[in-house]
Amino acid sequence: MGKEGQTAGAAKPLVSIIIPLLNEDRVFPELMKRLENLRSKILNLYDVEVLFIDDGSTDGTWQMVKVAAGKHEYIRGFSFARNFGHQVALTCGHTYAQGDAILTMDADLQDPPEIVEQMLAEWRGGADIVLAKRTVRQGENVLKRITAHVFYRLLSFLSPVKLPVDVGDFRLLSRRANKILKNMPERSRYLRGLVGWIGLPTKTVEYERQQRAAGETKFSLSKMIKFSLDGIISMSSRPLKLAYMFALLGSLPFLLYLAGNFVAWKWYSVRMVPGWASLLLAIVTFGSLIMIMLGLIGEYVARIYDDTKQRPHFVLQETTEAEPLCENA
Repeated sequence: MGKEGQTAGAAKPLVSIIIPLLNEDRVFPELMKRLENLRSKILNLYDVEVLFIDDGSTDGTWQMVKVAAGKHEYIRGFSFARNFGHQVALTCGHTYAQGDAILTMDADLQDPPEIVEQMLAEWRGGADIVLAKRTVRQGENVLKRITAHVFYRLLSFLSPVKLPVDVGDFRLLSRRANKILKNMPERSRYLRGLVGWIGLPTKTVEYERQQRAAGETKFSLSKMIKFSLDGIISMSSRPLKLAYMFALLGSLPFLLYLAGNFVAWKWYSVRMVPGWASLLLAIVTFGSLIMIMLGLIGEYVARIYDDTKQRPHFVLQETTEAEPLCENA
């Protein structure tokens, strides 16, 4: 059974549900309806709080959050001064969540709230981390499914820590696991990897990912590429080691070519005429390898530079809290 708030005769455990928002005014009414249904089902066993993190929306999302918070005391709203990104929005939620079990899910209802009951059952059974694994990804094109499949397996191969595949940000953490996560100060946040790094008892619940209930995805191609780079670089230094291997493999054909020339000259008296093609190939190959390695090193150095600045992860512009919050994290 989960560790916090579950002793005999104690108050009901508090469940915190963190939901980042970015221009989700079209889906927000349906989201609230589904959350209300979930809350009514589990209210006999749990108290519930929902933390909406508005990540710099430019539509009516934040106004809807404030209206909902005025109607329902279990709603807590936090609005960023600008767009800081999905992973930072989740980090804000983890910072202010007060629950014994902390759930994170997306607002587009591709992560069905109905699965939460199964996740809570695993938590009550003793799991500190419960991951929701996607068996089907509806509403996504072939390219997105293929790249996601390759990315998760590549990251699992590169990381020294075994990371689950086909798992997103739909998960549950115990208070103990959440406390550990909050103590990780990285600026380039890849929470899926950080949660996997914790290593506490973990269970998995499988589900079919649905299509978006409304609106459009906010993950552009450039954001997906940055997210992938953050995931790989923040979780592993192995790419730096692989760069050396590629450099050695790239030099091997030219070493063999040199050895062949020496053998032909020494034992067969064949005088080889140097060719422009082989010289050009060598220059292009080694030049490309050097640029790739410099770029890779630059990615790591850039993240070191971001961490040394020690800026806060986010800046809050407004909240629905009655009491002043602690300073921005």
